Amino acid sequence: MEEMLKDKVVAAYKKIQDEICQSLELADGNVKFEEELWTREGGGGGRTRIFQHGNVIEKGGVNFSAVYGKLPAKIKEAFKVESDEFFACGVSIVIHPVNPFVPIIHMNIRYFEMDEQTRWFGGGIDLTPHYVIDTDVRYFHHILKNTCDEFDASFYPKFKKQADDYFFIKHRDETRGVGGIFYDRLKPENTGLDWDQLFEFSLAVGNSFIPAYTELIDRNRDTEYTENELEWQSLRRSRYAEFNLVYDSGTKFGLETNGRIESILMSLPPMAKWVYNHKPAENSLEAISLSKLIKGIDWA
Repeated sequence: MEEMLKDKVVAAYKKIQDEICQSLELADGNVKFEEELWTREGGGGGRTRIFQHGNVIEKGGVNFSAVYGKLPAKIKEAFKVESDEFFACGVSIVIHPVNPFVPIIHMNIRYFEMDEQTRWFGGGIDLTPHYVIDTDVRYFHHILKNTCDEFDASFYPKFKKQADDYFFIKHRDETRGVGGIFYDRLKPENTGLDWDQLFEFSLAVGNSFIPAYTELIDRNRDTEYTENELEWQSLRRSRYAEFNLVYDSGTKFGLETNGRIESILMSLPPMAKWVYNHKPAENSLEAISLSKLIKGIDWA
């Protein structure tokens, strides 16, 4: 398995991209993805698949990439590695819905390798509702907990905390959303799982996307909304943009390794709004949602 790990990851991640795109087209009922195949100067490339102007999806992307070459000095220093040859493969998803009661969702699964000693799996999946609906958030976290528990009962609480800490907008003192799971640098030495099991865990996280998100779409796609609720959606999207441009490590890695800029920035919303010192009305749905954007809530 280990000699062929890169090839198996590439094939399996492409399959996950295909299945998620098919499911999103079915769930939306109108939108078809636009595909662009690209190559990276320096090695590798990917398949960018973009959804726009759908019944449910206003803008989104389900991207696959497998890139290799020389690691930039800044990334090499951050990773604290000696070699500069790298291989990175992943699927990255962000969906911005039309209806403000359907949440934004993000997922990423990835494999990184420099040599036999320096390689790992990373990834995560998290939810960013414009309006926090407790039953939806609990459903989402239960799926993630069940996925993690199949491999190790310690994974969900550990990775849930890491998501709370990672998806935190420091300059706003609020979480980006209601979290999920986030993990990085998983390898046999720090998990007790072998490479086959870690590979299967990565695929299980990827396969959790369809049941998690299509259910949330079905629950909320027909909820009526007002201009005021669309305004709040635009304000929450601005927070999403702030996090991705200021803190997101995937954005930074893509820019530092000369990735394709359109694919890297596909995570940004189609429309966002910044209103000076905006404060939601007391006891409003907006204020209640904002009060739940904190670390440490036990949703499961």
